Amino acid sequence: MPPLPPAAGIRLSELAIQVGATVVGDGDVRVHSVATLEHAGPGTIAFLANPKYRARLAMTHAAAVIVTPAFADVTPLPKLVHRNPYATYAKVAAILHPVAAAQPGVDRSAVVAASAAIDASAVIGPLATLGARARVGAHAVIGAGCAIGEDAEIGDGAILHPHVIVYPNCVIGARTIVHAGAVLGADGFGMAEEEGRWLKIPQLGRVVVGADCEIGANTTIDRGAIGDTIIEDDVKLDNQIQIGHNCTIGAHTAIAGCVGIAGSTSIGRNCKIGGAAMIAGHLEIADGTIVSAATGVFDSLLEAGVYTATFPALPHRKWRHVASEVRRLRALAERVATLERALAARDAES
Repeated sequence: MPPLPPAAGIRLSELAIQVGATVVGDGDVRVHSVATLEHAGPGTIAFLANPKYRARLAMTHAAAVIVTPAFADVTPLPKLVHRNPYATYAKVAAILHPVAAAQPGVDRSAVVAASAAIDASAVIGPLATLGARARVGAHAVIGAGCAIGEDAEIGDGAILHPHVIVYPNCVIGARTIVHAGAVLGADGFGMAEEEGRWLKIPQLGRVVVGADCEIGANTTIDRGAIGDTIIEDDVKLDNQIQIGHNCTIGAHTAIAGCVGIAGSTSIGRNCKIGGAAMIAGHLEIADGTIVSAATGVFDSLLEAGVYTATFPALPHRKWRHVASEVRRLRALAERVATLERALAARDAES
């Protein structure tokens, strides 16, 4: 949204109260929008969360900044001081850039089954479709072109951006945000092989998404084969993630873009999965585990920690040399083992 006129801003002291920060400097300074340190101008507030950008703090033209106590004396600018400046910035941004409220009602082009139940405060956008007995809660927003299947449930305050598909019987929890193009509840990849051909296994479960989740654009979550695929409360999923049938993603876990998770894998609470990680099926990942970007996980991770299975980028010529040496490791290990046995035999004779 375009920045508000400076006169319409909010005093720094008022912001501090709302976000739980401490004001250092002139609390009467008004700010109307957020900005990065390098692009900030009059009336804006910027933040420093990463110390490597400290030099930008001295050059910023922001009206105020958000910093940790360690950087409170680095700049003379008015500031909000908090031990977690990034989270403070998130709260400030939400205050200064509120989402415009949609007008309740059902667009005339929407197709809604007679048995669907829609709260009077909900919004149903153009060309959306709601199947029989679908339920949409208070203040929920169903964007243009969304398709909500039979007996699906959309919780209070949930927001579905345009062209989200929610298959029959699936559940989206309160205040969850689903971005454009996401598909929740398509059949899982369940096939049985017989005499060289594949038999489709009926996928009878649901996708159940908890409250306060966010699901990125074009992410797909498959329905369970018999039980449900479960996304617990406050899970954050980036764009273009694939989650297979009967997975469970524990509360407060964050997963970056292009991750693939095969069926029946259980990921614990408060995990962080880096972009493009590939996780095999029928595994367990412990609470609090961090998986680095592009890591392949083929066995359960039963102890919390940081797991990395990718080789850092090198100039191509060096990478070829390293790859060549890696291919020789098995032969080298066998030679070392042979030498160890020979030395042990000689020591035994002496």
